[in-house]
Amino acid sequence: MIRLRIQAPFGTSRHFTAGSYRPTAPFLTPSAAYGLLLNLAGIETRYDDGKSAMTLMRADLPALDLALGAVCWPKVHSIFQQLHNYPVGQSGKGRAGDCRGNKYNIQPIRREFLSGIDAIVCARGEAALEEQLRDGVKGRMISRYGLPFLGDNSFLIDRISEETGDLEAYWLRAPTGSAGAAPVARLTVAIDRADMTRTKSALLALPETKSAEPPEEAWLQVP
Repeated sequence: MIRLRIQAPFGTSRHFTAGSYRPTAPFLTPSAAYGLLLNLAGIETRYDDGKSAMTLMRADLPALDLALGAVCWPKVHSIFQQLHNYPVGQSGKGRAGDCRGNKYNIQPIRREFLSGIDAIVCARGEAALEEQLRDGVKGRMISRYGLPFLGDNSFLIDRISEETGDLEAYWLRAPTGSAGAAPVARLTVAIDRADMTRTKSALLALPETKSAEPPEEAWLQVP
């Protein structure tokens, strides 16, 4: 098992939504943690079949058992921004000339983001993959796509380090009696970019008590 501590001032785990309100999950999702780990290991997740409108996920990605813990729960904030895009169809076309070739559909939106992220990500997988992760954390991985970030490429990570196991955390887990009356959230576990109906999510409790080791119900297999 490898146990990583991830610290960042800001981050987001977006739900798949459109419109004027863009919420975030209350914590790092299993799918986002999985993508971050593969980035650290230098494993390309994207696949272009030359036919689809979107970039697909490779079908041969390695499986990992993940447990996610919060050293402290991040705070949720929201900001208002202008969204610029090229609309579908004829919407807003009358403003195209005024924008002189720039994106002419402009609307205010509200975006949520997290602050004060301090997370523990435990991963169990093939021994070779765990060593790739250690190499990536120590900066020995050469072939990696871009910099690690949390949900938005302007939200860079301050620090990623292997953790010894003494630090206690609130472990996301399947809701059980042992979780008490903890709040729950539905978080994405595996993303299907070609067919969103096949994206997998799980209902996870956000407990109010800490422990050094993740309980068995905190482990999820991804993807």
